[in-house]
Amino acid sequence: MSRIYLETIIKADIHKVFDLARDIDLHQKSTQKTNEKAISGRITGLIEEGETVTWKAKHLGVYQTLTSKIIHMQKPFQFTDMMLEGAFKSMRHQHIFKPSEGKTLMIDIFEFESPFGMIGKVFNRIFLKNYLKNFLLERNKLIKSTAEK
Repeated sequence: MSRIYLETIIKADIHKVFDLARDIDLHQKSTQKTNEKAISGRITGLIEEGETVTWKAKHLGVYQTLTSKIIHMQKPFQFTDMMLEGAFKSMRHQHIFKPSEGKTLMIDIFEFESPFGMIGKVFNRIFLKNYLKNFLLERNKLIKSTAEK
């Protein structure tokens, strides 16, 4: 299993950052490069615990779909989504928020496993982990700039 850990300090209230991180519309703006669209489940607004969203996006030159579900939420401190269907063997993303002196520390813990056994593991190390890290950094950059306006 591969793991990506990111910390982003945002000069904004924890409630604002928490809501931006679960905003379907903002997520779609951050993923314009991959033409990512919510196509079923919750397709707009703020996703809640127990809800699903199915995304369609072009990654690595191929259109793919991925369905995830919010399996846990503790407002405004954390939520976790997990892949139900998609290209990964497994995927889980924890979003953690900690207030600190008028700022919010946003932590992403993104764990995933590719299919295809040993070939998938090699692909993870060589390419996929860095690709996904940059994907998350782009998303976090938009959350930060939006929250700090």
